[in-house]
Amino acid sequence: MVFGALLAALSAGYSLLVAAALRMRLGSSAARRDTTMVPVTVLKPLCGDEHELYENLRSFCVQEHPHIQIIFGVSDAADPAAQVVQRLQREFPDLDLCLVVDPTTHGSNRKVGNLINMASKARHEYLLLADSDIRVGRDYVSRVVRPLLDPAVGIVTCLYRARPGPGLWSECGAMFIDEWFIPSVRVATVLGSQSFTSGATIGLRRDVLASIGGFPAVADQLADDFKLGEQVRSRGLRTVVSDVSVETTVDEPTLGCLARHQVRWLRTVRSVQPLGYAGSAITFSLPVAALGAALAGGTPLALSLLGVAAAGRLALHMMGPGRRRGTLWRKSWVIPLADVLLFGLWCWSFFGPEVTWRRERYRVTRDGSLRPVA
Repeated sequence: MVFGALLAALSAGYSLLVAAALRMRLGSSAARRDTTMVPVTVLKPLCGDEHELYENLRSFCVQEHPHIQIIFGVSDAADPAAQVVQRLQREFPDLDLCLVVDPTTHGSNRKVGNLINMASKARHEYLLLADSDIRVGRDYVSRVVRPLLDPAVGIVTCLYRARPGPGLWSECGAMFIDEWFIPSVRVATVLGSQSFTSGATIGLRRDVLASIGGFPAVADQLADDFKLGEQVRSRGLRTVVSDVSVETTVDEPTLGCLARHQVRWLRTVRSVQPLGYAGSAITFSLPVAALGAALAGGTPLALSLLGVAAAGRLALHMMGPGRRRGTLWRKSWVIPLADVLLFGLWCWSFFGPEVTWRRERYRVTRDGSLRPVA
């Protein structure tokens, strides 16, 4: 009974902490230096014709920044993503757009292997990496690069919000990002953590990348973005969370696709922060508070704490990007389904080290490396 009440209390307290963290401003406080003369290379590793790929890639082609090179990379000339890039090259003939087609593999992480193949074509000192499912505003490059003008800053990254595709499972995937993962990152950042580095955006200087051994240093890592940030910080340089927020496209056509994606994501987090991950149960405030209230025998105190957790969870939903999409109340019934599903996948993530990525199975070792499963 005492344990159940403690669970409910911790979950209720966390929901209040999240609400406070979301009201605090995060992001770079870098001086407003002029970055218009800073030449930047953007690296975009691609694989397959993903949902809204053209729109996502095009957002990088309409940047206000005047000195920009964009390198796209695929491992196969027949990859549909290559046709999307060729369409953009025809649409923007005056832009420095480069398509690298190279099947050479480097380690187990194919995305990093793609980056290694692309890196030799980069012409500029300032580098930005962004996953293929990311969409950005027109001032993205100029604002993200700005903190890198400070030599004490080693890496810049961005928070992101979900852009769900059609269907229930895409909406659940968007809730996982907007109403669980990013709020957790904000809480950790408010409490002083600098460990967040996301493939949504990684900005760094070429000399910093070379100092850690380049992309080959993370060629076998599942959490390549986290490991890049970790190695840069080991050189005594700071990580900055930019004041730019980008969008990530979420397209989960089936429950199976959603489950495989989320288990890979959860096991990625577990591989780099095992102790913190084990203690993250309270971040699932609504299902854990309900479990705690049940274990406490439904006492008035436990039910009151459950009410606080439920109110905090609803407030989190109301403050999220769904409010801007105009789907706040229409999608509110998805909250308990998404929360229970994510909590169940979190529990399942402790049973086994395997992940599925791009239809390939891998085993995650203790140091976070990927090993293909025959």
